[in-house]
Amino acid sequence: MLVEEGGVTVEVPTASGGGDGAADDVFFNETQELNRDLTVATLSAYRDREPRAASYLDAMTASGIRGVRAAANDWDATLADLDPDAVELARENLARNDLDGEVVQRNVNSLLHDQERVFDVVDVDPFGSPIPFADATFANARNLVCVTATDTAPLCGAHFESGVRKYSAVPRNTEYHAEMGLRVLLSALARTAARYDVGVTPILSHVSDHYVRTYLDLSHRATDANETLDELGYVYHCQQCLHREHEFGLLSDPRDECAHCGGEQVLTAGPVWLGPAHEEAFVARVREHLTEDMGKAERASKLLTTIEGELHEPTHFDQHRLYGRWSEPAIGMDEFLDQLRDAGLDASRTHFGGTTFKTDGTLADVEAAIL
Repeated sequence: MLVEEGGVTVEVPTASGGGDGAADDVFFNETQELNRDLTVATLSAYRDREPRAASYLDAMTASGIRGVRAAANDWDATLADLDPDAVELARENLARNDLDGEVVQRNVNSLLHDQERVFDVVDVDPFGSPIPFADATFANARNLVCVTATDTAPLCGAHFESGVRKYSAVPRNTEYHAEMGLRVLLSALARTAARYDVGVTPILSHVSDHYVRTYLDLSHRATDANETLDELGYVYHCQQCLHREHEFGLLSDPRDECAHCGGEQVLTAGPVWLGPAHEEAFVARVREHLTEDMGKAERASKLLTTIEGELHEPTHFDQHRLYGRWSEPAIGMDEFLDQLRDAGLDASRTHFGGTTFKTDGTLADVEAAIL
């Protein structure tokens, strides 16, 4: 069937339109339209940041819709896939929209290690974990790396052993599990990049619809790679009272007891990314590049507005979870945040959920402000 999205028309397998995104031949996930809309807007905003960036690799193109949309926005697009049916379909979809672009049947790791090719932007959006493609990506991408991870259960600690194996980190399944997944992913990507003397700066990151997406600006200097590693560290989370604290560094210092309640059920998570997961100015610029032909523009705008206002604390609280432990009825979020600010704390909503918030205060500070 034909799908219209973001000003282009592409053919996708009919079975893919049923909502599960699967087909026997070529994969297409209609629920990823938000992801693709944000990708196109981010690419446009990044061109403002780095005008010399011109070439874009859609590393696992499938139907080709992401690469076609990039080509429609004046990127020198290369669409790659191992599936010959996907390659044929992607090529047809470029032609259907009268767009230039190259379609190649090749493994992305092999393609990226081809010394005759250099890509300014590499977009890695695989089934499951992106880690098998991270080394080739950071060894050869020039300016920007875009990454999607759909294996959120290992990332957030729900599938603990798998998370440890894939990401060389200890994930923990806390009430801020979505952000845990994001920061475990950022940590693994940053450590991979550093092996190639590449520093990474997350300029936009979000967790939506059971996937993690991040955009990393690259710097090819060993000193910047060192500074990237300085953003890693550990989170210590009390399962009994929900107090948490963090410290920077690659050596953990597990807590014997909770500093807030004295309990002994303190989990250690890490190394995770403790630094900012976005840049406010860039997020605002991305929002300006949302267009009317994007089907998820309204949702994307709301998401970006929330992310722009998020504090850069590495964990967040769930207000309802706290009130449940306090055995008190929850008040409205706006009133709740106002009370925190009136007490001298900085506080913000987060995009991880409607009752989630970040603050620069400890759990004790929150309780003193509210109770």
